[in-house]
Amino acid sequence: MPIPTEKELFEANCHIGHRRDKWNPKMAPYLYGTQKNVHLHDLVKTKEHLEQTCRELKKLYAEGKTILFVSTKQQSIALIEEIGESLSQPTVTKKWIPGLLTNWTTIKKRIKYYLDLQKSFQTGDVEKYKKKEQMVMRKKLAKLDNALSGVSDMSELPQAIFIIDAVRDNVAVREANKKGIPLYGICDSNANPDNFTSFVPANDDAVTSLAKILHTIESELKESPAGKKE
Repeated sequence: MPIPTEKELFEANCHIGHRRDKWNPKMAPYLYGTQKNVHLHDLVKTKEHLEQTCRELKKLYAEGKTILFVSTKQQSIALIEEIGESLSQPTVTKKWIPGLLTNWTTIKKRIKYYLDLQKSFQTGDVEKYKKKEQMVMRKKLAKLDNALSGVSDMSELPQAIFIIDAVRDNVAVREANKKGIPLYGICDSNANPDNFTSFVPANDDAVTSLAKILHTIESELKESPAGKKE
C-alpha cells in the first residue's frame, strides 16, 4: 500500500482535530485552520510525517526491534490487535499496567507467573488442587490474561512504542519518555508533539482515520526484509 495522498487522508477524516478550547498550542505548526470551532490538520504535513514515521518504524522492524503497539481506545482495539498479530509485535489494548516500562523487573515476574498459571490449565496440572482453589486460580488467570496477554511474549523492554492516543494513555507516554524509549504514534490537536520521536498529526478518534494510518504502517513494515520473511 503506497502512502495515502492528501485526498485519501481527507476522505478518511484524518484532518479533523479537536475543539479549539482543547488544543495544545504546540500543535499550531501542524494545523491548517478551524471549521465550526474545530481544528483541522494540515494534510500536507500529515502525509509528510506519515512517510517519515513509516521510514523510521520500517528501519526498526527490519533490524528485528520490538515495537509495542498501544491503545486502550475501544474503536482501535481490533486494529491494534490486527497489526500486532500481523507483525508479530506485542500490544496493549485492555489496560496499561502502571510500571510496565518503569518497573519492568516486577512486571516480568508477573508475566512468568501468568504463563506458568496458563500452562497449568493447559496441561491439566491444575487438577491436583481442590475445586475451590481451582476457582481462585481461574479468576487470577482471567485477570492476568486481560492485563498481560498482549505482552506475554516480551522478554525485555521494547525498543520502540507506537501509541494511538497520547492524552488518553498518558501514563504510557510518561513511562516511555522516562525510560528513553522512542515514542511514535498519532498526535491529535490536543496532544504534545514534544513527547514523540516521530508522529503523525491526525485524527485519533475516527475509525476511518485510524484504519488508514495503521494499515499504511502495517503495509510499509511488511515490505521490509523482516516483514517479507514473516
